[in-house]
Amino acid sequence: MKKSKLALASLVLGIIAASSAHAQSKPTEITIATEGAYEPWNFTGPDGKLAGFEVDLANDLCARMKIKCNIVAQDWDGLIPSLTAKKFDAIMASMIVTEKRLAVISFSEPYAPTAAAMMVEKSGPLANLPGTGTTVDLAGDKTKVEQEMQPLRDALKGKAVGAQVSTANVAFLDTYFKGVVDQREYKTVEQHDLDLQAGRIDAVVAQKTSLTATLSKEDFKDYTIAGPTFTGGVFGQGIAAGLRKDDTELKAMFDEAIGAAKADGTINKLSKKWMKIGLE
Repeated sequence: MKKSKLALASLVLGIIAASSAHAQSKPTEITIATEGAYEPWNFTGPDGKLAGFEVDLANDLCARMKIKCNIVAQDWDGLIPSLTAKKFDAIMASMIVTEKRLAVISFSEPYAPTAAAMMVEKSGPLANLPGTGTTVDLAGDKTKVEQEMQPLRDALKGKAVGAQVSTANVAFLDTYFKGVVDQREYKTVEQHDLDLQAGRIDAVVAQKTSLTATLSKEDFKDYTIAGPTFTGGVFGQGIAAGLRKDDTELKAMFDEAIGAAKADGTINKLSKKWMKIGLE
Protein backbone atom coordinates (compact mmCIF):
# COMPACT_ATOMS: atom_id res chain seq x y z
CA MET A 1 0.00 0.00 0.00
CA LYS A 2 2.80 2.41 0.94
CA LYS A 3 4.60 1.65 -2.31
CA SER A 4 1.41 2.35 -4.28
CA LYS A 5 0.95 5.68 -2.54
CA LEU A 6 4.57 6.64 -3.18
CA ALA A 7 4.24 5.67 -6.82
CA LEU A 8 1.05 7.73 -7.15
CA ALA A 9 2.68 10.74 -5.45
CA SER A 10 5.68 10.48 -7.77
CA LEU A 11 3.39 10.32 -10.79
CA VAL A 12 1.44 13.41 -9.67
CA LEU A 13 4.63 15.33 -9.01
CA GLY A 14 5.96 14.28 -12.39
CA ILE A 15 2.83 15.52 -14.14
CA ILE A 16 3.00 18.86 -12.29
CA ALA A 17 6.68 19.29 -13.15
CA ALA A 18 6.05 18.42 -16.79
CA SER A 19 3.11 20.84 -16.96
CA SER A 20 5.19 23.61 -15.41
CA ALA A 21 8.07 22.98 -17.80
CA HIS A 22 5.66 22.98 -20.76
CA ALA A 23 4.04 26.25 -19.59
CA GLN A 24 7.42 27.96 -19.40
CA SER A 25 8.98 26.48 -22.55
CA LYS A 26 10.28 28.96 -25.07
CA PRO A 27 7.62 29.81 -27.66
CA THR A 28 8.45 29.42 -31.34
CA GLU A 29 5.64 31.65 -32.62
CA ILE A 30 3.72 34.53 -31.04
CA THR A 31 1.16 37.17 -32.02
CA ILE A 32 1.89 40.79 -31.14
CA ALA A 33 -0.94 43.33 -31.10
CA THR A 34 -0.57 47.02 -31.83
CA GLU A 35 -3.16 49.75 -32.26
CA GLY A 36 -2.27 50.71 -35.82
CA ALA A 37 -3.53 54.26 -35.29
CA TYR A 38 -0.82 56.12 -33.37
CA GLU A 39 1.68 57.57 -35.81
CA PRO A 40 4.70 57.41 -35.74
CA TRP A 41 4.67 54.61 -33.13
CA ASN A 42 2.30 52.36 -35.05
CA PHE A 43 -0.13 53.07 -37.86
CA THR A 44 -1.82 51.62 -40.92
CA GLY A 45 -0.29 52.85 -44.17
CA PRO A 46 -2.10 53.68 -47.41
CA ASP A 47 -1.41 50.12 -48.55
CA GLY A 48 -3.28 48.75 -45.54
CA LYS A 49 -0.11 47.39 -43.93
CA LEU A 50 1.02 48.13 -40.40
CA ALA A 51 4.06 50.38 -40.11
CA GLY A 52 5.92 52.59 -37.65
CA PHE A 53 8.55 52.51 -34.94
CA GLU A 54 7.00 49.68 -32.96
CA VAL A 55 6.27 47.54 -36.00
CA ASP A 56 9.92 47.74 -37.08
CA LEU A 57 11.05 47.15 -33.50
CA ALA A 58 8.74 44.17 -33.07
CA ASN A 59 10.19 42.54 -36.18
CA ASP A 60 13.73 43.21 -34.94
CA LEU A 61 13.01 41.78 -31.49
CA CYS A 62 11.41 38.67 -32.96
CA ALA A 63 14.49 38.06 -35.12
CA ARG A 64 16.67 38.34 -32.00
CA MET A 65 14.38 35.98 -30.09
CA LYS A 66 14.45 33.58 -33.06
CA ILE A 67 10.68 33.20 -33.13
CA LYS A 68 8.03 33.81 -35.76
CA CYS A 69 5.85 36.84 -35.05
CA ASN A 70 2.46 37.80 -36.39
CA ILE A 71 1.60 41.48 -35.89
CA VAL A 72 -2.08 42.39 -35.76
CA ALA A 73 -4.13 45.54 -35.16
CA GLN A 74 -6.46 45.86 -32.17
CA ASP A 75 -8.52 48.82 -30.94
CA TRP A 76 -6.74 50.55 -28.07
CA ASP A 77 -9.38 49.98 -25.41
CA GLY A 78 -9.46 46.26 -26.18
CA LEU A 79 -5.73 45.61 -25.98
CA ILE A 80 -5.38 44.55 -22.33
CA PRO A 81 -8.68 42.59 -22.12
CA SER A 82 -7.76 40.70 -25.32
CA LEU A 83 -4.24 39.98 -24.02
CA THR A 84 -5.54 38.49 -20.79
CA ALA A 85 -8.11 36.51 -22.81
CA LYS A 86 -5.17 35.03 -24.74
CA LYS A 87 -6.24 36.37 -28.13
CA PHE A 88 -2.60 37.35 -28.64
CA ASP A 89 0.64 37.12 -26.68
CA ALA A 90 2.08 40.63 -26.39
CA ILE A 91 1.20 44.30 -26.82
CA MET A 92 3.48 46.82 -28.50
CA ALA A 93 1.32 49.91 -28.80
CA SER A 94 3.09 52.81 -27.12
CA MET A 95 1.73 51.49 -23.83
CA ILE A 96 3.08 53.21 -20.73
CA VAL A 97 3.98 51.12 -17.68
CA THR A 98 1.75 52.30 -14.83
CA GLU A 99 0.89 50.85 -11.42
CA LYS A 100 -2.73 50.40 -12.50
CA ARG A 101 -1.74 48.32 -15.52
CA LEU A 102 0.85 46.36 -13.53
CA ALA A 103 -1.99 45.12 -11.34
CA VAL A 104 -3.43 43.33 -14.39
CA ILE A 105 -0.54 42.49 -16.72
CA SER A 106 3.25 42.35 -16.77
CA PHE A 107 5.65 44.40 -18.86
CA SER A 108 9.02 43.93 -20.49
CA GLU A 109 11.87 46.28 -19.83
CA PRO A 110 10.95 49.71 -21.27
CA TYR A 111 12.15 50.36 -24.81
CA ALA A 112 11.35 54.09 -24.85
CA PRO A 113 10.77 56.95 -22.42
CA THR A 114 7.54 58.93 -22.50
CA ALA A 115 6.66 62.61 -22.38
CA ALA A 116 3.34 64.33 -22.99
CA ALA A 117 2.35 67.79 -24.19
CA MET A 118 -0.60 69.83 -25.42
CA MET A 119 -1.45 70.84 -28.97
CA VAL A 120 -3.44 73.99 -29.68
CA GLU A 121 -4.23 76.35 -32.53
CA LYS A 122 -1.18 78.46 -33.37
CA SER A 123 -3.14 81.72 -33.60
CA GLY A 124 -5.58 80.89 -30.81
CA PRO A 125 -5.80 82.18 -27.23
CA LEU A 126 -3.87 79.19 -25.84
CA ALA A 127 -0.84 79.52 -28.13
CA ASN A 128 1.22 81.07 -25.34
CA LEU A 129 0.32 78.75 -22.50
CA PRO A 130 2.41 79.24 -19.32
CA GLY A 131 5.48 77.02 -19.17
CA THR A 132 5.99 76.66 -22.91
CA GLY A 133 9.49 75.35 -23.52
CA THR A 134 9.91 73.92 -20.01
CA THR A 135 9.54 70.41 -18.57
CA VAL A 136 7.49 69.53 -15.51
CA ASP A 137 8.51 66.34 -13.71
CA LEU A 138 5.26 65.19 -12.11
CA ALA A 139 7.23 62.81 -9.89
CA GLY A 140 9.13 65.72 -8.35
CA ASP A 141 8.45 67.78 -5.26
CA LYS A 142 4.65 68.09 -4.89
CA THR A 143 4.74 71.71 -3.81
CA LYS A 144 6.86 72.65 -6.80
CA VAL A 145 4.64 70.69 -9.17
CA GLU A 146 1.56 72.46 -7.83
CA GLN A 147 3.25 75.83 -8.30
CA GLU A 148 4.12 74.94 -11.89
CA MET A 149 0.64 73.61 -12.68
CA GLN A 150 -1.45 76.43 -11.21
CA PRO A 151 -0.80 79.01 -13.97
CA LEU A 152 -1.71 76.32 -16.52
CA ARG A 153 -4.94 75.52 -14.67
CA ASP A 154 -5.82 79.20 -14.65
CA ALA A 155 -5.18 79.52 -18.39
CA LEU A 156 -7.20 76.40 -19.27
CA LYS A 157 -10.15 77.04 -16.94
CA GLY A 158 -13.40 76.32 -18.75
CA LYS A 159 -11.64 75.12 -21.92
CA ALA A 160 -12.43 71.81 -23.64
CA VAL A 161 -9.45 69.46 -23.67
CA GLY A 162 -9.35 66.10 -25.46
CA ALA A 163 -7.42 62.90 -24.75
CA GLN A 164 -7.59 59.29 -25.89
CA VAL A 165 -9.65 57.01 -23.66
CA SER A 166 -7.87 54.67 -21.20
CA THR A 167 -4.52 56.46 -21.50
CA ALA A 168 -2.16 58.20 -19.11
CA ASN A 169 -3.30 61.43 -20.76
CA VAL A 170 -6.78 60.92 -19.31
CA ALA A 171 -5.24 60.16 -15.91
CA PHE A 172 -3.25 63.39 -16.23
CA LEU A 173 -6.41 65.42 -16.82
CA ASP A 174 -8.21 63.62 -13.98
CA THR A 175 -5.35 64.32 -11.58
CA TYR A 176 -4.54 67.94 -12.38
CA PHE A 177 -7.52 69.45 -14.22
CA LYS A 178 -10.64 67.76 -12.84
CA GLY A 179 -13.36 70.37 -12.46
CA VAL A 180 -11.15 72.93 -14.23
CA VAL A 181 -11.49 71.89 -17.86
CA ASP A 182 -14.25 70.29 -19.91
CA GLN A 183 -12.60 66.90 -20.36
CA ARG A 184 -13.42 65.00 -23.57
CA GLU A 185 -12.37 61.39 -24.19
CA TYR A 186 -11.93 59.88 -27.65
CA LYS A 187 -11.50 56.36 -29.00
CA THR A 188 -8.53 57.40 -31.17
CA VAL A 189 -6.09 60.32 -31.37
CA GLU A 190 -7.31 60.99 -34.91
CA GLN A 191 -10.76 61.73 -33.55
CA HIS A 192 -9.56 64.31 -31.03
CA ASP A 193 -7.25 65.88 -33.62
CA LEU A 194 -10.20 66.31 -35.99
CA ASP A 195 -12.32 67.84 -33.22
CA LEU A 196 -9.51 70.29 -32.50
CA GLN A 197 -9.45 71.30 -36.17
CA ALA A 198 -13.22 71.68 -36.17
CA GLY A 199 -13.10 73.98 -33.15
CA ARG A 200 -15.09 71.62 -30.94
CA ILE A 201 -12.26 71.46 -28.41
CA ASP A 202 -9.50 73.91 -27.49
CA ALA A 203 -6.55 71.56 -26.89
CA VAL A 204 -5.48 67.93 -26.89
CA VAL A 205 -3.07 66.06 -24.63
CA ALA A 206 -0.96 63.27 -26.16
CA GLN A 207 2.56 61.95 -26.29
CA LYS A 208 4.87 64.61 -27.62
CA THR A 209 6.27 62.33 -30.32
CA SER A 210 2.75 61.69 -31.63
CA LEU A 211 1.96 65.41 -31.63
CA THR A 212 5.20 66.14 -33.48
CA ALA A 213 4.17 63.65 -36.19
CA THR A 214 0.74 65.27 -36.44
CA LEU A 215 2.22 68.76 -36.72
CA SER A 216 4.41 67.66 -39.63
CA LYS A 217 1.28 67.19 -41.76
CA GLU A 218 0.20 70.03 -44.04
CA ASP A 219 -3.34 70.18 -42.66
CA PHE A 220 -1.95 70.82 -39.15
CA LYS A 221 0.41 73.65 -40.09
CA ASP A 222 -1.79 76.07 -38.14
CA TYR A 223 -1.31 74.19 -34.85
CA THR A 224 1.51 74.03 -32.33
CA ILE A 225 2.67 72.50 -29.05
CA ALA A 226 2.09 74.85 -26.14
CA GLY A 227 2.71 74.68 -22.42
CA PRO A 228 5.23 72.44 -20.65
CA THR A 229 6.36 68.95 -21.52
CA PHE A 230 5.19 66.51 -18.81
CA THR A 231 7.15 63.50 -17.56
CA GLY A 232 6.98 61.12 -14.60
CA GLY A 233 4.08 60.63 -12.22
CA VAL A 234 0.94 59.53 -14.08
CA PHE A 235 3.08 59.13 -17.19
CA GLY A 236 4.60 56.05 -15.66
CA GLN A 237 7.88 54.24 -16.05
CA GLY A 238 8.40 54.27 -19.79
CA ILE A 239 6.93 52.42 -22.76
CA ALA A 240 7.23 48.64 -22.86
CA ALA A 241 5.73 45.44 -24.26
CA GLY A 242 2.66 44.28 -22.36
CA LEU A 243 2.60 40.58 -21.43
CA ARG A 244 0.53 38.19 -19.38
CA LYS A 245 1.77 37.79 -15.82
CA ASP A 246 2.38 34.05 -16.15
CA ASP A 247 4.41 34.32 -19.38
CA THR A 248 7.69 34.71 -17.50
CA GLU A 249 9.77 32.96 -20.16
CA LEU A 250 8.45 35.28 -22.88
CA LYS A 251 9.17 38.29 -20.66
CA ALA A 252 12.76 37.11 -20.20
CA MET A 253 13.10 36.75 -23.97
CA PHE A 254 11.73 40.25 -24.58
CA ASP A 255 13.96 41.74 -21.87
CA GLU A 256 17.07 40.19 -23.37
CA ALA A 257 16.18 41.24 -26.92
CA ILE A 258 15.32 44.82 -25.88
CA GLY A 259 18.57 45.09 -23.94
CA ALA A 260 20.51 43.97 -27.02
CA ALA A 261 18.60 46.36 -29.31
CA LYS A 262 19.44 49.23 -26.97
CA ALA A 263 23.09 48.22 -26.69
CA ASP A 264 23.78 48.00 -30.42
CA GLY A 265 21.94 51.23 -31.24
CA THR A 266 19.00 49.68 -33.10
CA ILE A 267 16.31 51.33 -30.98
CA ASN A 268 18.02 54.70 -31.31
CA LYS A 269 18.29 54.23 -35.09
CA LEU A 270 14.60 53.34 -35.41
CA SER A 271 13.64 56.33 -33.25
CA LYS A 272 15.55 58.67 -35.53
CA LYS A 273 13.90 57.09 -38.56
CA TRP A 274 10.34 57.39 -37.30
CA MET A 275 10.39 60.17 -34.67
CA LYS A 276 13.29 62.27 -35.97
CA ILE A 277 14.87 62.15 -32.50
CA GLY A 278 17.17 59.69 -30.75
CA LEU A 279 16.41 57.79 -27.57
CA GLU A 280 19.97 57.69 -26.25
